[in-house]
Amino acid sequence: MTNRLAQSSSLYLRKHAENPVDWWPWCDEALQTAERQNKPIFLSIGYSSCHWCTVMEGEAFSDGDIAQYLNENFLPIKVDREERPDIDSIYMQALQMIAGQGGWPLNIFLTPGDRIPFYGGTYFPVTSKYGRPGFLQILEALRNLYDTDPEKVASVKSQILDGLTQSSQLSAGTVSPALLPVGIAACGKALMPFDMSNRFPMIPYAQLVLQGDRLLQEIELETPIDGLHLAHQRALNLVTGGIFDHVAGGFHRYTVDTTWTVPHFEKMLYDNGLIIEFLSEIWRSGKQEKAIFRAVDKTVDWLKREMRFSSGEASPTPEGFFYAAQDADNFAQPDDAEPEEGDFYVWKFSELETLLETDELAELKAEFAVSDRGNFEGHNVLQRKGTHPLSPVLEDALAKLFQARYGKLPTDLATFPPAVDAEMAKSTVWSGRIPPVTDTKMIVAWNALMISGLAKAAAVFERSDYLELAIQTTRYIQQNQQIDQVFYRLNYNGKAAVAAQSEDYALFIKALLDVQQASLVFDDYRENADEWLGSAIALQTQFDQQLGTEQGGYLNAIGEDLIVQEKTYQDSAVPAANGIAIASLVRLFLLTEDQTYLDRAETALKAFSTVLEKAPRACPSLLSALDWFTHPTLIRTTTEPLKALMKQPLPTAIIKLETTMPQSNLVKSTETVIALVCQGLACKKPATSLEMMNAQIAQSQGLLALSNE
Repeated sequence: MTNRLAQSSSLYLRKHAENPVDWWPWCDEALQTAERQNKPIFLSIGYSSCHWCTVMEGEAFSDGDIAQYLNENFLPIKVDREERPDIDSIYMQALQMIAGQGGWPLNIFLTPGDRIPFYGGTYFPVTSKYGRPGFLQILEALRNLYDTDPEKVASVKSQILDGLTQSSQLSAGTVSPALLPVGIAACGKALMPFDMSNRFPMIPYAQLVLQGDRLLQEIELETPIDGLHLAHQRALNLVTGGIFDHVAGGFHRYTVDTTWTVPHFEKMLYDNGLIIEFLSEIWRSGKQEKAIFRAVDKTVDWLKREMRFSSGEASPTPEGFFYAAQDADNFAQPDDAEPEEGDFYVWKFSELETLLETDELAELKAEFAVSDRGNFEGHNVLQRKGTHPLSPVLEDALAKLFQARYGKLPTDLATFPPAVDAEMAKSTVWSGRIPPVTDTKMIVAWNALMISGLAKAAAVFERSDYLELAIQTTRYIQQNQQIDQVFYRLNYNGKAAVAAQSEDYALFIKALLDVQQASLVFDDYRENADEWLGSAIALQTQFDQQLGTEQGGYLNAIGEDLIVQEKTYQDSAVPAANGIAIASLVRLFLLTEDQTYLDRAETALKAFSTVLEKAPRACPSLLSALDWFTHPTLIRTTTEPLKALMKQPLPTAIIKLETTMPQSNLVKSTETVIALVCQGLACKKPATSLEMMNAQIAQSQGLLALSNE
C-alpha cells in the first residue's frame, strides 16, 4: 500500500512511497495536523542519489514495528533537499549544533507549531550498531522526553533557535582588501594533504586559490601557500583519480580514501559543471596536460549521451537541459533485491582478461592501477598513473570496456536512455550492464553551473559545440522557467515547479554573463552577446526585487514555513549564492558602467565583512567576490586580441568588445590602439601592443590595484 508520496514529482520522495511509514510531504496541512494532534514532527531530508538515504529507506523506514510507532507518536515528513535547499540549510545548521556534524540523511525532530528542533542525527540503524542506538529505541526515548520533560525540550529548543537567529543576523562592517590574501591562504590550507576533507573536489576552494595566487605572491605568510601548485594538484587528483570515469566520462561525487582511488560513485550535475570550469581555468593558467582536456571532453560526451533532455530534433538548435544526478548504486542482476554500490563502474580482473587482448591488458596495467586482487572489494576502479596522452591501443581497450558496460562502442552510442527509477532499471532488457537510476528533474542552479562550465571550456579550448550546448540549455531555462513574472527552480517532465531560490538566481545570472563572454570569441555567436547581457540585467532586477535586502545580500528564500530567514555565505558542494551574486554585480558594473551595481556589491560585502574577518575559510566565494570588488578590470578591445585574451588567466577581468578602438592623443599617430584597460573607475593609457595590454591587466589585478598609482 502506497503513502502520500506516491504522487510526488520528486524521485527521492517516490522512493519512499511504498514504506509503511505514513509520510507527509512538507506542506501547510502536514504542519497544521502535527500542531492539532500535538505530535512532534519527525523531519527526514535527503536526495535521490544519497547512498545512506537509500540504505535507511530499505531498513528502518521499511520496518513494520518502527513504522507503527512512528505513525502513532510522530508526524513524519519527507523533504527532498534538492527541491527545498532553504529548509535543508536551516535544519542542517541545527543538526550541526546538536550533533557537532551533519550529513544526509538529515533526520531531525521538531516540536509542532513552532517547528524548532530538539534532537537530530543522520543515519539511524534498525538495531544498535556502528556505535549508534537503534532507531526504535531513539523514537521511544524522544517521545518520552517530549511527554515528560517539557522544560528540557524547551531549553534545547531555545539554544538551537538562538544559534540559528544569531547566525542569520550579520554584523555589518567595512570592506577591507587586506582580508584577501589571509583568507585565500586559509582556504588554501583546506586543500592541503593533511586535511581529510581533501577527498572532496572542493572546487570553490580550488578556484579561489587559483584566482588568488597572484595575491599570495605579494605578501609574507608564516606558512607560504602556493595557490597555483595547490590548484594544479587538485586538477591532477581529479583527472587521474578514480573519481573520474575514465571509460565513459563524468566525475563521481568524492573519494572514500585520501589517495583518490575509490569514489563514492554517484555523479552529480553540479560537481561536473564546477569541475569543467575549474579545469578550463587550470588550462588557461598554463598547466596543459593532455589528461585535463581528455577529462573535459569525455565529460561533455557523457553529458550529451546520458544526462541530456532535448525538446526535439525538428529545430536545428533544440533547447534542452541536463538531468540532476545518477545514483551510486545499480542492480547487478534484474532479480536482485537491493542494488550494489559502484557495480556499473568497476571491473574484476578476470573480466579484463576476457574483454581485452594481451597487449591491451598490458598497456592498461601499465597506465592504470589494475591488479588481480583489485582495489575495491575484489574489483578494480581505474586510476591513472600519469597525465600523458593515452595510446591508440589503450583508447581502443577503454572503448571495449565501454562496450561491455553499455552494449555498444562509444562511436555507435549517441544517446543512452535513462533508467528513471528502480523498476525501470530492473525490467528493461539492457544490452550491457544495468545502469544506475538517473534523477531526470531539472534544477536551474545546477544547470547554470554546467552552462558556466561549458561556456568557459568553449572559450578556452575554442569549441563552439560546447557553447552551442550551453546556449541550448540557457534558452530552455529562459523559455520554461520564467512564467508570469515568477522564476522557477525545478522542472519535472516539462512542468515548472517551486519558486527559484537565491542560488538559482545568482548562478543563472553568472551563467548568462559567462555565455555573453564566450560568445565574443566565435563569429557565429558574437552578434547575440548583447542579448545575453540584457537577459542578465533583467534577471538581476528580478533577483533584487524578490530576495534582495536593504542591509545588503540576498535571502535564500522567503516563506512563512521557515523559522529563520537565512542569507547563505558559506560554500558547500555548490558555491554560496551571495558570493556569486556579488561578483556578478561587479561584472555588471564593468559591462554597463552603471555604478549602482558597484554600490550594491559594496553594501553586500559590508554586510558579510565580519564573517570574512572571523571565518574566511568558510567562504571562498565571498573572498572571490571581494577580489572582484577590489580589482575590477574592464578590457575594451576589438576581435583581434580576443582569442589570445581568452586563453590567458583573467582572474577579475571582463571583456567588452568594440567595433574599432578610437585613437588618442596619448599615443603616437603611427601607433594603433588595440585595447583600453580600465581599473575600476579609471582607465589606463591606451594599449598599442599585446605586451602593453597584458602588463596593464596584470597591474590592474595586483594587490594595490585600487591605490592612486
